[in-house]
Amino acid sequence: MSQSHQQPALSQCPGCAEPPAAGDLFCGVCGYDLSAVPGRPGDRPTMAITVPPAASGAEAVRWPAAAETDSSDMPAPVHRPSDLPGTDSGGRPLAEQEKEQVQEPGVAAGQGAPAGPGQGPVGGAEPSAVPVRHDDRAVPGGAEHSGDFALAAPDPRTAEHAAAAAAPAAGGKVCVACRSGRVDSDGYCENCGHAQPRERDHMEQELGSVAAVSDRGLRHHRNEDSFAVSSTALPDGSPAVVAIVCDGVSSASRPDEASAAAANAANESLLESLPRGTHPQQAMHEAIVAASEAVNALAQEPAGAMEHDAHRHQNAPACTLVGAVMAGELLIVGWVGDSRVYWVPEDRSRPTARLTEDDSWAAQMVAAGLMNEAEAYADERAHAITGWLGADAYELEPHTAAFKPDRPGLVVVCTDGLWNYAESAEEMAAAVPADAQEHPLRGAQVLVGHALDGGGHDNVTVALLPFAVRPQGAGSACETV
Repeated sequence: MSQSHQQPALSQCPGCAEPPAAGDLFCGVCGYDLSAVPGRPGDRPTMAITVPPAASGAEAVRWPAAAETDSSDMPAPVHRPSDLPGTDSGGRPLAEQEKEQVQEPGVAAGQGAPAGPGQGPVGGAEPSAVPVRHDDRAVPGGAEHSGDFALAAPDPRTAEHAAAAAAPAAGGKVCVACRSGRVDSDGYCENCGHAQPRERDHMEQELGSVAAVSDRGLRHHRNEDSFAVSSTALPDGSPAVVAIVCDGVSSASRPDEASAAAANAANESLLESLPRGTHPQQAMHEAIVAASEAVNALAQEPAGAMEHDAHRHQNAPACTLVGAVMAGELLIVGWVGDSRVYWVPEDRSRPTARLTEDDSWAAQMVAAGLMNEAEAYADERAHAITGWLGADAYELEPHTAAFKPDRPGLVVVCTDGLWNYAESAEEMAAAVPADAQEHPLRGAQVLVGHALDGGGHDNVTVALLPFAVRPQGAGSACETV
C-alpha cells in the first residue's frame, strides 16, 4: 500500500502571504496549490565553526594578535602564510618557499624589508625577504599619515595649486575651459588638460569697406582656409581694394600652410604691382603665379617638418585660390580651383551672377555637354578639382576676368564651404543680409553662420567687398581671359 505523507501546516500562503484556512488544499485568495509545498526537511542542525581542540601530543596553532587599526580603520597585516605551519599545493612546507624568494635589492641576506606602519616580526619569525613595493605613505605619527597615496600631479583642490593656476606666467594664455590653468606650448591647459582653440579656428578682419571671416566649421579638426584683405592706391591716387581667399586641399600635406602661403603671396604681389600702374587684370595674373610659387616652395621642405602632425599626408601641399580687386571702375577677379566670386546687386530686383567657373569634374561635364548642371553636381565626383596650386598640379592655368559694373552691389568671395549651402547666384543673394552693403563684417558673419546652420561640413571663408558706383546706364563691359 502506498504511504501517505502528512503535509506540514502552513502559517501563510507562499503565493500571497495570506493565512490559509485549516484543511484547504488551495489558497482562497490567490488559488496557490498548497499541496505542492514540500515537506519539512529532516533535522540538520546548524553546526558552529570553531577552532578544533589541539590533538593530544600536537602543538596547537597560535594565532598572532591583530595590530591596532590606523586612521583608515584597516588593520595592518599581522602574519604571512609562511609564518604558520602547513604545505602548499605541491606538498612542500611553506617555510621552504620563504627561502627561495628573491631578496629585495639593498637588503642583506637573512634580513627582511622594513616593516610598514604597525608591522613587525610575528611570533619571533624573521621578516620576509620578499620584495615589497611601498606606496609612499607618510611616516607614522606625521601630520600626513592619513592612508592616502601621493598624487602624481599637484592636487588642484589645494589652495597653493589654485593660486598658482590663477596666476599664469606673464604673457601666458589662460585656459578657456577652467579659466585658471596656464596653456602650454602644445595648446593644452596644464591644469585641466583641455585643448585650446587655435588662432585659425575662427578669424575675422575688417579693413575699411572690405571684411572677411573664416571658420573651422563643425566637422574638420582644423581650419585649412586662409584669406588676406588689404587696400592700396593706384598711381592716380584712386583707391584699390583687394580680397584673396584660399582653400587648402585636405588630401594634400599641410593644406593649412599652403592656403596661408598662397593668400599672403598673392596679396603682397598685388600691393606691389598695383601702385606701379600695372593693369589690375595683369596684376591679378601675376599674383596667382606668385601664390603658386609660394605653395611649390613648401614641397621642398624636408619630410621631417611634417612628422609631428599625424593628419598630414606625404604629398605636395596644395590649395585653391580666388581673388577680387576693385580698382577705379573695374572689378577684377582671378581664380584657380573651385572657390567662387558672386555679384549681388544692391537692388535685389536686378539679376545676380556668378563671376567664376569651377576647375572641377562637374564643371567639365557641363562644359562638354555630357550632363546638365543639376546632374553633374549631384554626382559624388562633382567636387573633384581639376586645377589647383601646388607642385603636383598638372599645369598652372590662372583664370582672370574684368568687369565694369554699372550699378552698386556686393562682391562675395568665398570657398566651397559656403557655396555648398548657397550654390546658385539666387540662393547666395538670398543668404546675404540686406544691410551687408553698409556692414560687410556683419554680413560675412551672417554668411558663415548660414553655412554652420546648414551643417558646417567644411571650413567656411567669405570676404565681402561693397562696390559703390553711380548708375551709368544699362549694360556693363566684360572681358574674360
